[in-house]
Amino acid sequence: MSQEPVLPLALTMGDPAGCGPAITAAAWRQLRADPGLAFYIIGAPELYAPAVPVREIAAPDEARATFADALPVLPLSDVPDIRPGEPNADAAPAIIRSIALATSHALDGLAGGIVTNPINKALLYGAGFAYPGHTEYVAHLCAAPNAKPPRPVMMLVGGGLRVALATIHMPLMDVGKSLTVPGLVELGHIVAQAMTRDFGIPAPRLAFSGLNPHAGESGTIGKEEITIINPAAHALRLAGVDISDARPGDTVFAEALSGTYDAVIAMTHDQGLIPVKTLDFWGGVNVTLGLPVVRTSPDHGTAYDAAAAGTTRPDSLIAALRLAAAMAQARSQTT
Repeated sequence: MSQEPVLPLALTMGDPAGCGPAITAAAWRQLRADPGLAFYIIGAPELYAPAVPVREIAAPDEARATFADALPVLPLSDVPDIRPGEPNADAAPAIIRSIALATSHALDGLAGGIVTNPINKALLYGAGFAYPGHTEYVAHLCAAPNAKPPRPVMMLVGGGLRVALATIHMPLMDVGKSLTVPGLVELGHIVAQAMTRDFGIPAPRLAFSGLNPHAGESGTIGKEEITIINPAAHALRLAGVDISDARPGDTVFAEALSGTYDAVIAMTHDQGLIPVKTLDFWGGVNVTLGLPVVRTSPDHGTAYDAAAAGTTRPDSLIAALRLAAAMAQARSQTT
């Protein structure tokens, strides 16, 4: 049995027409016997009642006592009728409010962390959602009044790897132009601090991947390693962060798996996600570093087709809940 976190986890509803309701019910069935993994869902009770026993709660502090016997649901009242696999734009305000409430609970010390079910961002844009996705919205909600939001960093955890991303959703031809020494230095500090605060590693060992084949091969296949990545690594080492110069992308993940590094900072989205998804396609977890709250998410989308067919799998959500609980426990011991 895992250690009990200080507080239950807040699980957002996500898109109710997607996989969220089914994987939430399946996760509760598998985790209900472990009070250390207690969570409550912020959503419409009728989404879950056909599959599992449900108990409405009025506040997060009621979740722990309920969890073993029924899925604790903090109800949202304005969720429209939903058919699995058929997204409904009328659900957008409730989807957004579920995220906002979960974040508020974590910031106010009512929840140990946030786990977010998948959303369809395009569905939310029509309701005035002005953020590229979950990550940026949660960062905005975490900002102090009149302050710049914290820089959120995407990390994938799975298959024995922890991989943070220097760039996410941008064309490959733009990546080199977007990398800067100050940006990578800031990123390195965020990842190093998270390794200690969230993963309980007191002296983390990090690696930068290279951008070019063979990490540029001494500048003969590209200069970014020499002009950007390695200078950033040098500055970080001067500041006390144990991080490598740019390592070849075709070997650095094997080095991390062997125990040489605790985390890798990959330069591009696919460079970082391919090894994680190859090693653990179903159980990877998306983690947001750099926030004042714990936030994890399944590493997949809404899966409308699987929701309609009844073939969803809860593996990634279960892994996200387990990791969020472990991160909350680590934070409670380091703060």
